[in-house]
Amino acid sequence: MKYSGWPDSGDLVVGTVDEIADFGVFVDLDEYEDKRGLVHISEVASGWIKNVRDHVRPGQTAVCKVLDVNENSRQVDLSIKDVNDHQRKEKIQEWKNEQKADKWMTLALGEDVTDEQFGAIANELLAEFGSLYEGFEAAAIRGEDALEGADLEGEEVAGIVETARENVSVPYVTITGYVDLRSFDTDGVDTVRGALEAAEGNGDVPEGVELDVAYVGAPEYRIRVDAPDYKTAEAELESSADRAAAFIEERGGTGEFHRERRSDDE
Repeated sequence: MKYSGWPDSGDLVVGTVDEIADFGVFVDLDEYEDKRGLVHISEVASGWIKNVRDHVRPGQTAVCKVLDVNENSRQVDLSIKDVNDHQRKEKIQEWKNEQKADKWMTLALGEDVTDEQFGAIANELLAEFGSLYEGFEAAAIRGEDALEGADLEGEEVAGIVETARENVSVPYVTITGYVDLRSFDTDGVDTVRGALEAAEGNGDVPEGVELDVAYVGAPEYRIRVDAPDYKTAEAELESSADRAAAFIEERGGTGEFHRERRSDDE
């Protein structure tokens, strides 16, 4: 997806070197529709420049800082020398992420999606998250809850969440769920304690996964799972709740898993 508008002064943009002249470099702005900028020779590199071609080549991807924008004359003044190595790497990674997210949009919405539909949904994600990639990342971690603030149809949300969870790699995922545990025998306290130990895995938790079970308010207990990815976290959350419910039900009690909190107090 390319932006139809203009960049702002101070923005970092990704472009492709299109034409090199003695006075500077013309750069096609890859993130914007039909926009081109000029890097004056004085902004190509620090110090005296004998030959611009010693510093850039046609077809090169360049990260530039926007110095000035004149929409009337369609002129965008750029600088390459004002971008440090850290900024360059971050911007390139951001650009690559947006290219990935652009492909994910097509996967989520289907090949038959119109340009108008694609643009409307993309704009919703941009307005809510600032970038398509961050929208997909949030959907991978928090599911449909992450998209509540966006004006999207149910099937659109479902498609984005499913695609995000299949494609987005997130550094770590934390999810929570709740289990209601009730025991009716005289050793009820011990029975519930045993169910909680079962929920925590009795010390047998997969590597890279952390389980924490905490009291919320009788009979409700919160299960929090930290895991490397959403699918693992979801599976471990359900397994934890199932272990607790099975333990207490075998002893005549009841166990019920639910995703949202019911008690009034923490």
